[in-house]
Amino acid sequence: MTNKSKAFISAARLRTLPLSLSGIIVGSGVAALEGFFDVKIFILAILTTIGFQVISNFANDYGDGVKGTDNVDRVGPKRALQSGIISAAEMKKAIIVTTILALIIACLLIYFSFGKTNFGYSLIFFILGLGAITAAIYYTVGKSAYGYHGLGDLFVFIFFGIVSVVGAYFLYTKELDWLLFLPATSVGMLSVGVLNLNNMRDRESDKKVGKNTLVVKIGNKAARYYHYFLLIAALLFSLVYSYVRFKSPVNFIFVIAFVPVLFHIIRVYKNKDPKKLDPELKKLALSTFLYAILFAIGQIL
Repeated sequence: MTNKSKAFISAARLRTLPLSLSGIIVGSGVAALEGFFDVKIFILAILTTIGFQVISNFANDYGDGVKGTDNVDRVGPKRALQSGIISAAEMKKAIIVTTILALIIACLLIYFSFGKTNFGYSLIFFILGLGAITAAIYYTVGKSAYGYHGLGDLFVFIFFGIVSVVGAYFLYTKELDWLLFLPATSVGMLSVGVLNLNNMRDRESDKKVGKNTLVVKIGNKAARYYHYFLLIAALLFSLVYSYVRFKSPVNFIFVIAFVPVLFHIIRVYKNKDPKKLDPELKKLALSTFLYAILFAIGQIL
C-alpha cells in the first residue's frame, strides 16, 4: 500500500464510522420490534451512512487544510493535507467521487424502500440525502462554512440524531413514530457530545485561526457544563422512552453503555488540560455505538 493510499484511509477516519452508524442501528431496532426489518434496507442504509461520513471526513480535511486550521498547534493525528501527502486538488476529487458513489447507494436504498409507487417519499428522502451531503461538505468548506460559526452542534444533532434514527425507522415502516424522537434525541446529544469534546480539545488552536466553534464562543467552563448536560440528558430521554414503551426489564439494557459514559464525565471534570482529552473521543464514540447496539437488542428481545 502506498503512502498516498494510507493517507486517504487515514483521512476517511474509520474510527468515526461506529458513531455515524448509531442512529441507523437504533431506528432499525425499533422497526424490527414491530416486524418491519429488511436486510437489504439495513445494509444499504449502513453503506449510505458510511458514504456520507467519509464525505464529511474528506471535506473536513480539505476545508481545514486549505484554511490553515490544521497546523502545528493542532492536537491529534496529522491530517492528509496538513502532511502534504495529498494535495488539495486530489482531496477535492476524492470528495466528488465519494459523493457520486454515496448518491448511487442512496438511490438504491430509496428504491428498495419505496419502490415505484411512493414517489413523494422517494423525493423527500432524496432531498434529505442531498441535505446530508451539503451539510457534510460545508461544515468546513467555503467562506460560509457553518462549523466556523458555531453551528456544527446543531447540524450534528439533526443529521446524526433525528434524521438518522427517525429516517431509518421510516424507511422500513413508511410511518412516523413520534415517541422515537426521544431516543433520536439521545443519539443526537451523544453525537454532539463527541463533537463538543473535539472542540474543547482544539479550542486554543481553533481560536487562533478564527474557527469560532461553540466552545470558542462560550469558553471552556461553559463547554464542560454543556458537555455534562448533553450526556446526562441523553440517558434521561432514553429512560423516558423505555418507560413509556416498557415490555420487559431488558428494554433498559442500554443503561450499561452509560457506565463508561459516567467515568468519562468524571475524567472530563477532573481534566485541567483540554489537549489531553483526545483519548476520550474514541471512548465516548464507542460508548455511543454500544448504547445503540444495546438499545436495539433491548427492543428486539
